[in-house]
Amino acid sequence: MEKVRVGIIGMGNMGAYHANYLLEGKVDRCELTAVCSTSPHKLEKYKPAAIFGDGSELIRSGLCDAVLIATPHYQHASLGIEALEAGLHIMVEKPIAAHKADAERLIAASHSRPDQVFGAMFQLRTEPRYQKIKSLIDRGDLGDIVRMSWIITDWYRTEAYYQSGGWRATWKGEGGGVLINQCLHNLDSLQWLLGMPSRVRSFCQLGRYHDIEVEDDVTAYLEFPNGATGVFITSTGEAPGTNRFEIAGTLGKLVLEKDAITFTRNEVSMIEHCRTSRIGFMKPDVWNCSIPFSESPAQHATLMQNFVNAILDGEELICRGDDGLHSIELANAILYSSLIDATVDMPLDSASYEAKLNELIAASTHIKKVTEVSNEDFAKSFNK
Repeated sequence: MEKVRVGIIGMGNMGAYHANYLLEGKVDRCELTAVCSTSPHKLEKYKPAAIFGDGSELIRSGLCDAVLIATPHYQHASLGIEALEAGLHIMVEKPIAAHKADAERLIAASHSRPDQVFGAMFQLRTEPRYQKIKSLIDRGDLGDIVRMSWIITDWYRTEAYYQSGGWRATWKGEGGGVLINQCLHNLDSLQWLLGMPSRVRSFCQLGRYHDIEVEDDVTAYLEFPNGATGVFITSTGEAPGTNRFEIAGTLGKLVLEKDAITFTRNEVSMIEHCRTSRIGFMKPDVWNCSIPFSESPAQHATLMQNFVNAILDGEELICRGDDGLHSIELANAILYSSLIDATVDMPLDSASYEAKLNELIAASTHIKKVTEVSNEDFAKSFNK
């Protein structure tokens, strides 16, 4: 194979974005050969790519070597499994599934087909800010991590956004709200940098700011295996909002805010200073550093290029499909803790959460409003 023929299933905001950069030739050795939407009459502009109204038909068409799945969340696992069984490579948009149990099923299917590439679209892993932070942590520049906080409340969304699709912000169509949709990238980055917490206690407000049945305001407390603690706060109803990510270690504190990384570095470990200083109110001396990083690349295209290279050359994936389990598990655990009003020990019991989610779907009486809206500013939602 000299070129990977890619089909996209789901041509909403995200699918159309992927299609456009593929058609612009931003991914080498890759050809867009098929697109699929439940409104296939809207896809004429993507010809000569073949047009389908059903994902299964695209998968069985023989026109593709790989598929990119960008449908509503509940279809990610079922379509992914179907594509794997048809011998195709898969790239799945976030989340890889609507809940942990479905993610486990998809991952199990991929493990039975090790020659097929399974990638997950978590593009912040290619973002220079987060790569720089990861290198500082991995090198030990922060020492042992003792605390983190992430206030990410600038995911502001209007009522029109939620009315743009019947599946949006419903238990049946999306499986949750801000945690599973907007914040999956932040939760992936959090666990990629710091690892998974061991316990979660959270408070989620359902439909606080919008006419929706799922969470749009969240405060979560996290405990990590090494004793570190954390707070994760997010909302789609707060404006202007904040995006401040703070990590404290024994050797200093790092802050990412307003596209700048600052690092206040202790000259000695705070633990050592605490135990050896003979002065009661004295802190360790510090260096104040501004950490440079390069401009952001075309993140989605970078991950797709890596996916194509993995298929053709065996290149290691930046984000394997298996890696997508952690963010959906963390999102589910935060929501589940609030729903049952209790601390949740990790790993999350996926069967218990699936049963709870099915209860919410069965009990739902919410009437979803759907209207035509403008999505011209869609790409502004990237780079959180």
